[in-house]
Amino acid sequence: MPVKRPSLSRRTFLRGLVGTSAALAATAAIPQAVRAIAPAQVTSDTIRPVITHGVSSGDLAGDQAIIWSRSDRPAQMLVELATVESFAGARLIQGPISQEASDFTAKLNIDGLPAGQRMFYRVRFQVPGDERAVSEPITGSFRTPPGPGQTVSFVWSGDTAGQGYGINPEWGGMRIYNTMGWYEPDFFIHSGDTIYADNPLQPEVTLPDGTIWRNLVTEEKAKVAETLREFRGNYAYNLLDEHVRHFQATVPIMAQWDDHEVVNNWWPGQILGDNRYTVKDVSLLAARSRQAFMEYMPVRGERIDRVIRYGPSLDVFFLDMRSYRAPNGPNDQTQRSAATDLLGREQIRRLKLDLLSSNATWKVIASDMPIGLLVYDNFVTRSGSEAVANGDGPPLGRELEIVDLLRFIKYNEIRNVVWLTADVHYTAAHYYDPNKARFSDFDPFWEFVSGPLNAGTFGPNDLDPTFGPQVIYQRVPPAGRFNLPPSAGMQFFGHVTIDGPTQHMRVTLRDLAGTDLYTKTLDPA
Repeated sequence: MPVKRPSLSRRTFLRGLVGTSAALAATAAIPQAVRAIAPAQVTSDTIRPVITHGVSSGDLAGDQAIIWSRSDRPAQMLVELATVESFAGARLIQGPISQEASDFTAKLNIDGLPAGQRMFYRVRFQVPGDERAVSEPITGSFRTPPGPGQTVSFVWSGDTAGQGYGINPEWGGMRIYNTMGWYEPDFFIHSGDTIYADNPLQPEVTLPDGTIWRNLVTEEKAKVAETLREFRGNYAYNLLDEHVRHFQATVPIMAQWDDHEVVNNWWPGQILGDNRYTVKDVSLLAARSRQAFMEYMPVRGERIDRVIRYGPSLDVFFLDMRSYRAPNGPNDQTQRSAATDLLGREQIRRLKLDLLSSNATWKVIASDMPIGLLVYDNFVTRSGSEAVANGDGPPLGRELEIVDLLRFIKYNEIRNVVWLTADVHYTAAHYYDPNKARFSDFDPFWEFVSGPLNAGTFGPNDLDPTFGPQVIYQRVPPAGRFNLPPSAGMQFFGHVTIDGPTQHMRVTLRDLAGTDLYTKTLDPA
């Protein structure tokens, strides 16, 4: 059975949340449309800034980490950093000034961190030039990337607040974030659909059994997101949940995006025919969504595709299957061209160079969509292709990119490659076997699927035999059931442990209760 996290005492954590709780209490108590979060006015009675949405860390690599937070007005971020919870001997680091142009969010890159060390940080905001105007502190912690021989533990999943299921205070909020925290992971990979900008929330959803799912709803979540403020409001909404805030304060986040950050199944240049939207240009919507993603997620740099080198045991390669793709369509081209792009040639070139330069034992490819599952562009008519797979037969369309990548991995003898993904709203373990594939010029590998976090449960999707995927395990709703609510318990995440002395990778698929559904131990080559 899992043991609850000891890294921060509950008293310490709650003390750190005082500022956040005061700012959110009135909103969280109203399960209906509420006002947008706006910066407070500076008056003689409110001269101190307020940290509005907690703190988080992310993109830990080498001796560096990103610290994130948000003030309610322009104020300088101040971060205290220590190796002990008492903050004895802490060093103070001056961060950037939160600006209206970034929605008063602020990120600070910290370097010079020791390997394999639990670090504690405390964030305040101070109005420039006024030493009295300092916010209440909020505390967080993270473990730095390990040194040789140290064990690594992390979790992954995707799909937060989708299909009409948002924060339900009566049910206890986004409870799976609390469950993931039990395992004290070193970090969390959010595999995409970090928000559902195209899924507005209603105050009440009537479930098939007649019970009512009651959502907390904000102004920005009551309609599809089109403006920058509305996209920002979607990210701020998830941070209204106490489990999400606690989790992000104690577990570093490494995030990528998929489609629902913008609109279902989108591609660059698409023009929407959806009457819910007054802004029809998806590229414009994507630019606004991307800005909000970069503001609210503790990511490093400006690209969503990137590599995180997490110590000698592990490198994580994040894919971006949205920014560079060609339009969705039949996906049946016989020759590779710009029309078959999914990752795009430049991203694949960067990925190949990063793989070649990796000295880590394990190379995890964090993909926002699975390789061998059919995901239709039009689910109702079961037509068009949203992901890689396109049905029975030899490699065609977007599969030609994967052919190129898998061959490259094989012929350059890049070992111990594992794919982790989400997207399809159920959990599964797939083994890709060249002996059972239509295209066989690749080394066998595993792909593990897990999700959703707080969204509807679906599945299973049909398999495409091109790369020989075998379903070793899957957990899906009963036949004829779909879009199950989070209260049905079929919310899933994966837990990975890389043992320091042996370098064995153990992958466990878990549900909302933390149940061990399936475990696979992989030996390093």
